[in-house]
This record gives sequence, structure tokens and C-alpha cells, in this order.
Amino acid sequence: MIVRLLIGIIIGAAAGYAYYRFIGCSTGACPLTSHPVRSTIYGAVMGALISGAFNKQ
Repeated sequence: MIVRLLIGIIIGAAAGYAYYRFIGCSTGACPLTSHPVRSTIYGAVMGALISGAFNKQ
């Protein structure tokens, strides 16, 4: 459970930063994609939520 959550956080954070780096907003008008820390944290949270959705009981 914990390992799956950590993997989801790491993959989500990497995806969030990649989104900032390659697609992000260059004008600064987009609140999530204009700053790398915000985009990375958002990706990590989404990765944690998605990885938690696939929990076997």
C-alpha cells in the first residue's frame, strides 16, 4: 500500500514537472502551470489520488 502510494507520488510529480517544462504557460497567467513547484506538487497529489484509487482490499 505505502509502496504503491510512493510510486504514484513520484510518477505524478515527474509528470507535473514535465508538463510545466514542455507544455506550461510562459506568460504566467496560468496559476498551476506557470510555476514549477506548483505544477510538481499538483502532479504529486494527483498521482497519490490515482494510485490510491486502485487499492486492493
